[in-house]
Amino acid sequence: MEDKRNIQIIEWEHLDKKKFYVFGVAMTMMIRVSVYPFTLIRTRLQVQKGKSLYHGTFDAFIKILRADGVTGLYRGFLVNTFTLISGQCYVTTYELTRKFVADYSQSNTVKSLVAGGSASLVAQSITVPIDVVSQHLMMQRKGERMGRFQVRGSPEGRGVVAFGQTKDIIRQILRADGLRGFYRGYVASLLTYIPNSAVWWPFYHFYAEQISYLCPKECPHIVFQAVSGPLAAATASVLTNPMDVIRTRVQVEGKSSIILTFRQLMAEEGPWGLMKGLSARIISATPSSIVVVVGYESLKKLSLRPELVDSRHW
Repeated sequence: MEDKRNIQIIEWEHLDKKKFYVFGVAMTMMIRVSVYPFTLIRTRLQVQKGKSLYHGTFDAFIKILRADGVTGLYRGFLVNTFTLISGQCYVTTYELTRKFVADYSQSNTVKSLVAGGSASLVAQSITVPIDVVSQHLMMQRKGERMGRFQVRGSPEGRGVVAFGQTKDIIRQILRADGLRGFYRGYVASLLTYIPNSAVWWPFYHFYAEQISYLCPKECPHIVFQAVSGPLAAATASVLTNPMDVIRTRVQVEGKSSIILTFRQLMAEEGPWGLMKGLSARIISATPSSIVVVVGYESLKKLSLRPELVDSRHW
């Protein structure tokens, strides 16, 4: 009799593609809404000098809420929703690459590592221009700015609609840096997210497998996976946060050199500067990883071809 603790991975060829994309867009949007405030907080913590504005994640949350209300936690969100496109490109590349690598290796670790890195390369090529604009919008505070650019309008933020602010930021980036400005920090993004993605997937499958041995045979697989996602996210966050801090500063402060940015950060704040925003990153990654994993695995289950539905244990 088959051991139900053996987690069967649903591969690309097992899916009904139409269902997969429709459910995938809806799931991704729900996740973005839930974690965006912590993405904004992490970005501000990484850009600020020392603790000049905020003393930590919770302090930043309270101050932003008091100063700007709930809408302040969603600055740049409408622009950021365009990353839904890159999200679909990511999962498609990940699944297709797993299928391709399977012709050369049956190791799940190898398939996850190569597919995760490849998916991130494709997604970041689409995401970076959107990130550059949304991060500058995140930096807007009442009456002052944290980044290079200031949205024109009243200090109270009235009279400038969301897409008006976006157009203003785009114009300022074009004037200052030209089209290249939208890919500022592209290399730093690749050095952050390719390792992050390449590490996340193997650790996710590793943790799920290890946890499955500790649980009763009848325990649903979704429980293993829901616990494994945050563990993998925390592991990947710790390993890649230094590069994430540098990436954010390059994009928001308009720096042109990763090495010089690193040296300046070390001179100003020492090694601990490389861990700025880590708690906000883990806090945002934990619930989002649970939602992503439960959602993604459920999405794949819902998207299974009809003849395969009964062949999977959940």
